Amino acid sequence: MADHIKIRKVGGKWTVRAGGAVLGESANVLELSEGDYPAVMYFPRDDIAMAFLDASGRTTYCPHKGEARYFHIVAKSGQIDDAVWSYEDPKSGVAEIKDHLAFYTDRVAVEQI
Repeated sequence: MADHIKIRKVGGKWTVRAGGAVLGESANVLELSEGDYPAVMYFPRDDIAMAFLDASGRTTYCPHKGEARYFHIVAKSGQIDDAVWSYEDPKSGVAEIKDHLAFYTDRVAVEQI
């Protein structure tokens, strides 16, 4: 793993909400800190209502984590484009985030409850 990336399990229970719906709750959230970027919470895929997500076809590449795949959130209030990402096959140094989803917090609410 790159020295500037740290992953740790965070305590407590966390929730993610979008468009008036709870997308998931989890007590198994991982926090990924990368250099000077804000920390990102990664939720286990099994704790998220995948019926609200639709693969967008967008991908990006990080030299430290690998290829990210994006999802739209399908909500009653309308679609929220590319609001979720996942590293389906992350690099070995960040393998813990496999099968986890991260959310843009300017588009959804991620909170400890």
